[in-house]
Amino acid sequence: MHRPSRVQALSNYSIRLIYPDGTAGVIDLSTDVGKGVFAPLIDEAFFRTVYLGEFGQIAWSEEIEICPDAAYREIVGQKVTEVAHA
Repeated sequence: MHRPSRVQALSNYSIRLIYPDGTAGVIDLSTDVGKGVFAPLIDEAFFRTVYLGEFGQIAWSEEIEICPDAAYREIVGQKVTEVAHA
């Protein structure tokens, strides 16, 4: 399982993730925010409260989480120029 070591909320409803293997990248959530389970994230102050959960999940609450493996796959699937190594 790929678990991030750091998560940071960015502007325009994006998050930056850094993984222990040096993989880092930005995930744009702007098309999901305000819809379904992500509806509460429309409040930018709440969006900025993102944290890493006990099991490595990217979370805003117990009800709003993103799988860290899925996020990792999205990052490494991006163009090489969009993925940075720490």
